[in-house]
Amino acid sequence: MVQRNELQKLIKLTGERAKLDAKANQSYVVYIDSNGNMIKEYFNGIKELLKDEDQEHG
Repeated sequence: MVQRNELQKLIKLTGERAKLDAKANQSYVVYIDSNGNMIKEYFNGIKELLKDEDQEHG
């Protein structure tokens, strides 16, 4: 149980770091929210829901 909590903490910190890097580089991060939706969050806080056709790779 302790290892799982440590892993969850590491994942959370990694996501927070990605958001800070996006802000510093005026970029964005993409993640899946708790509802299973893929979200693109820009450095200025604007969030965009990615649709299925946006998620496909060539």
